[in-house]
Amino acid sequence: MLDHTNAPRLRRKTFLRLTVLGTVLAAATALTGCSGSSGSSGADDTVSFYSWDNEASMKPVLDEFKKENPSIDLKVSYGTPVQGYISTLQTRINSGTAADVFIITAENKTEIMNGGFAKDLSGEPWIGNIADAAKATYTKDGKVYGAATASWGGGILYNKDLLAKVGFTNPPQTWDDFLTLCKKLKDAGITPFYEPADTIPVSLAALVGLQNQASGGKMDADIWAGKTSFAKTWTGPLEDWAKLFSQGLVSSSVAGLTGDQITSEFESGSVAMISTGSWALGSIQKAAPNMNLAFMPVPGDSGTYWAGAVAPGYAINAKTEHPKAAEKLVEFLQSKTGVELYQKQNAAITTTKDFTPQLDPALSPMIPAVRDGKFYLPQVTWPTNSAALNSETVSLLQQLIQGQSTPEKVASGLDAKLASLQGK
Repeated sequence: MLDHTNAPRLRRKTFLRLTVLGTVLAAATALTGCSGSSGSSGADDTVSFYSWDNEASMKPVLDEFKKENPSIDLKVSYGTPVQGYISTLQTRINSGTAADVFIITAENKTEIMNGGFAKDLSGEPWIGNIADAAKATYTKDGKVYGAATASWGGGILYNKDLLAKVGFTNPPQTWDDFLTLCKKLKDAGITPFYEPADTIPVSLAALVGLQNQASGGKMDADIWAGKTSFAKTWTGPLEDWAKLFSQGLVSSSVAGLTGDQITSEFESGSVAMISTGSWALGSIQKAAPNMNLAFMPVPGDSGTYWAGAVAPGYAINAKTEHPKAAEKLVEFLQSKTGVELYQKQNAAITTTKDFTPQLDPALSPMIPAVRDGKFYLPQVTWPTNSAALNSETVSLLQQLIQGQSTPEKVASGLDAKLASLQGK
């Protein structure tokens, strides 16, 4: 499960948008069998699943579920994280066509839990297998609404061989050092760095995370309480991050690239570094098995840090007509067998209590921080309106990348958006 927050998956696509009625009807038609109202009422011989992870990642897991549950007809559809998934899920929830099992994420957990769209899992006999931090992320008023089986760290994944060409020996410890590394790569004719811009970028999240760390973890709560603001806390990190574009180290065309396109460029050896999460490592290694890879934390002015979060969780549609089959699917997905198969596909830092993964050495730099919860993702710690603010942030950052805005305007724009969402 990933993303990204995390996300997490940290392969992030379209902006959150309203969908016209024709699109809703088309989506519902295309997803025959993926509706909470599909099949005979109360039947438990079928279950639909809207997956956050792609088919290549989930196929071995779901094949095993079908093998162990041959009487259950499993119907799967696949979404594209982050905003594309969230937007489509919300459309299906609103139209009564949501799958029996879907994904609850950092970006949409408030809306899902407050709206009563997911079933309470706290009484399930297997819930004790979920890590305490994972349960806490998707808990409201003592009820657990998502079964997350992993946490993820996000940083800079790099091609060791390409960096060696410019004399790289140790990860940079400051943002200026990172920019210098990017410049050396560019001067050597090597594309230095890409990251998806269709959600809050990993590098920016980590830079803001350093601000949050300095506040003792209270930064977002203080913003919501009016004790500080986005302008006071985000402007500095945004100024640093924007230098990637103002100094010509990253082309503004990156704003038009999808996460999958960026990953493909990296897999082909066309770019030296990308920002991504631990969940991406497995598929990248399969596509580029001979690539010499490692992760580094994002360097800032006051140290290094990781983006990251508890991974998205499996949720059961509160209006499912196939409750027993849905429960069987989620129980399997968090089981030792299910998690082990998933971990093999995604190199995930899984956290369930009955399985300890053997993790790839490329993840070694981040593992202690991830297991200690020393990471940050804004969408997780924003107290309310995560989805709306994430969408607004992406829109404002796109303008910044294109040179149509400034760090100060982005930060003040977030303050204005939050004020409007709070009815001020």
